[in-house]
Amino acid sequence: MTQHSTTTESSDPTGRYDVIVVGGGAAGLSAALLLGRSRLRTLVVDAGEPRNAPSAHMQGYLTRDGMSPAEFLALGREEIARYGVELVRDRAVDVARGADFAVELAGGATVRSRRLIVTTGLRDELPPVPGVAERYGRDVLHCPFCHGWEVRDERFGVLATSPLSVHQALMVSGWSDDVTLFLHTVAERELSDDDLRRLAAAGVKVVPGEVAGLRVEDDRLTGVRLADGTVHERTVLFVAPKALPQTGLMERLGAELQETPFGAYPVVDPTGRTSVPGVWTAGNAMGFAEQVVHAASGGYRAATAIVGDLIMSDLDAAVGE
Repeated sequence: MTQHSTTTESSDPTGRYDVIVVGGGAAGLSAALLLGRSRLRTLVVDAGEPRNAPSAHMQGYLTRDGMSPAEFLALGREEIARYGVELVRDRAVDVARGADFAVELAGGATVRSRRLIVTTGLRDELPPVPGVAERYGRDVLHCPFCHGWEVRDERFGVLATSPLSVHQALMVSGWSDDVTLFLHTVAERELSDDDLRRLAAAGVKVVPGEVAGLRVEDDRLTGVRLADGTVHERTVLFVAPKALPQTGLMERLGAELQETPFGAYPVVDPTGRTSVPGVWTAGNAMGFAEQVVHAASGGYRAATAIVGDLIMSDLDAAVGE
């Protein structure tokens, strides 16, 4: 293990690293911070595409409540630089495992490391309803824990894209007494008797029919328009994006994946260790529901596990000499 002098962003990462962190979001930066403080030569490969980029603020993170995601990441990059962690603005396009991990970057470089953390997250695929993508992160939202307080007591709509959307409608009813579930692509017969009883108990109105678009006035959502032309006045619309886990690197390494209702994710132990020796993961790369605070915690756990793994590996090698 080597101690490395403080640097900022690297345009030409070279040599052998102790750890490469693929992904520069909360999970990756948190891991990098601990690795740098542990005197490990560490490189963060950051493509600059955080999942929460559409949001103006993040909530529920103690001492960082209300901070913009961009500011949060900028501060994180400053912190890891204090401990000599390098960061390259690039995308990891391939990886091979031999004596070391060889990570190929889109810019043409190949960087190597003894251990690897993959924190590539996931991509949200929004329902193809006109206006949804344009207003996502503003008054089209997906998570009541992230945004519910800021829109409390407004007129909520929930766009159903599967029977699971019933759960979303029931959850958001905790932040407003005025909730309408637009069935959209879900047939009424797909709702169970338990669904209907719970929706009624929560006071959620159920509206069948396909949603054709949104009504926006003065850059604010004012209604949801159905295919038959009727408009229901709503000021907030909750949607459930389809999660697309970014598992390409894991698949190349042969990691074991498990299917979930939200996509396939690596099988991991409590520290984020995958089935591939020497490879860890954290954040949305290991699960759909990981919020920023969870991602940062997961990165921390993975980094501490790697530090211990490398120390013991070096000691075992020394004993065997």
